[in-house]
Order: sequence, then C-alpha cells, then structure tokens
Amino acid sequence: MHSRSADNGISRRAALTRLGASALGLRFMNSSLFNQRAMGETVGLPLSKFSERSRTLLSQAVEDPEFSGRIPADVVDAVAKSEKASVDDVMLRLLPLAQSYSRAPISNFFVGVVVRGASGSLYLGANVEIPGQCLGFAVHAEQAALSNAYMNSEESVTTLAVVGGAPCGHCRQFMEEISPAGEIRVLIPNRPPVKLASILPMAFGPTALGATQGALPIRTTNLALTASDALSAAALNAACRSYAPYSKSPAGVAIRTTAGRIFQGCYIENVAFNPSLSPLQTALVQLILAGQPYSSIAAVTLAEVEGAKISQRAVTETVLGALAPQLKLEVVLARV
Repeated sequence: MHSRSADNGISRRAALTRLGASALGLRFMNSSLFNQRAMGETVGLPLSKFSERSRTLLSQAVEDPEFSGRIPADVVDAVAKSEKASVDDVMLRLLPLAQSYSRAPISNFFVGVVVRGASGSLYLGANVEIPGQCLGFAVHAEQAALSNAYMNSEESVTTLAVVGGAPCGHCRQFMEEISPAGEIRVLIPNRPPVKLASILPMAFGPTALGATQGALPIRTTNLALTASDALSAAALNAACRSYAPYSKSPAGVAIRTTAGRIFQGCYIENVAFNPSLSPLQTALVQLILAGQPYSSIAAVTLAEVEGAKISQRAVTETVLGALAPQLKLEVVLARV
C-alpha cells in the first residue's frame, strides 16, 4: 500500500512524515502537489510546537475516520493542560495545521484559521481557490473555519486566530454576520488580541436588512421533499439548516465520496451579499478538512426551494465542472 522512493527505499508516508516536522515540510504540504497527491494519506502533521504527548492527542483527533476539521473540547482541554498553556496559545500553535489544508493554486498564498466555539471545540479552516475559475468562487480561510463551526451547530464563536495576515474586509464582514455585536476576539501571532468591533467600526450588520439576529445559533426551516435516497435527504437537511434571511432561498448540498462518506454544506448568507457562501463551497470545506481530494467526489446533490428568488444551480454546476467534470449535478426541489 505504501509507495517507495527508488533512491533510498523509504516509504512515501515516512518521507512526508519527516517533511512535516520542518518548515520545508509545511511549505510542501501547502503546495498544490501535496494537496493533489497526498490528501487522504496519514502524513506527518505540522505540530512541532507541541510536546510529544500533545502531538499524540492531536494526531488521534485528526486521524479519526470521521474527522472534518473539528478538535473536540475535551482534546483541547487535555492539550492545554499538557502544555500548561491557555487555549489562545493552543489555537496559535495549531495555525500551521490549519494552514496545511490550504488549496491555493492561483495565488500560492496560504492562510490558516482556527476558531473556538461556545462548546470549547476548535475548528480549522484554510483558504480554497477553484482552479481556472473566477476569484469570486474562492473561500477565505476565516469563512472556512466559521462555516465549519456553523456546520457543527455551534451556538456562537468566541475567538478567531489567523496566520497569513489580518482578516481582510471581506472576512470581517462575514465575521460580523456570525457575531453582530462584534464580540469575536481576533488573535494574530505576535500581536495583542483585538475584538472584531475595533477592526470593523460602524459595521453594516444584519439589522440593516431587517434580520433580528446573526447566523448563529442555527434556526431550521421546515422543508418537504418527495425523494428518499440518502444523498437527497442529506442535501435537504442542509437546506433546512441554511441561513438565508435576505433572499428567503434556503439551499443545501450533499457530496458523496467514492468511499461512501457524505459531506453536507449549508447556504450561509451575508447582509452585504458578496461574502455569502454557497452550499457547495461550505460542503467542499468539509471535504477538504477531512483530507479528501476532489477526485474522491462520486456524486453531488443540490436541494433548493421550488420557485425561490435565487437558485444555486448555475454556480454549483460551474464549480463542480472545474473540480469533477465527469459528474452531473442532481437537483431536487423542496417545498416550504
């Protein structure tokens, strides 16, 4: 199962493990070559800032077959205790791990984010660029991590740590939708913590368009669907949990991999419209954080409301065409 180097006979996995312990390894793991060829293998994780015990705890979490970018609260607490460190410090030390999931074939600019939910769990995120497609289809790392917390039904997000630069204006606007009061604390290496409100003054928030609260906690919409297959049901569930207060057009996506695992994605709107995340973008974040390559995508179903103001079909087909051109998108229409 392990390929071997013709030069020295060591396994490819062992070579990647050695690389993962060095700065060169991190740079390689951030490259498109790593993302395309090594995703799905157990490789050396960029956890050099942790003790051996903490590396073991974190590796067990990441290598869990159901892992998709969430580090449970009990593991976070155990690592903080082992390191005699604050959770803020643990988050900052985890940034290279988050950064290693970046897929940036256009910019080659790799960003990693870790957010903390109200439950105490930590969520990874990294920027994702769609090869050959317009830049508007990209997912920023802050969006990826926050959508990961959303997909895990967090009540709120308290803290966001980022490496690769301070959050851009696009991301600050997306963060505002998650925390309209501007209470999210932002951690940047070698800088003092700041609150979102201090870096986004006079924010344009959800109340500007009549929303009474932000994206969290999740509120569900009752939708009906006649289709009964597992993928359609998963897409419908994601649509029911989506956040669409401005267009009133809930939508969800479900991706099935060749191994049979299903990843869901909810549509997450933003009051400024452009930072909104399509359901496919959200589902792709889950797929990538699970270490799966695009080649593992076997089927995709989109569920949206019949007669809705907007449709996710065209954008979903466009992005899917870039990543898995052999697939035909299945679209199911739900009723309110």
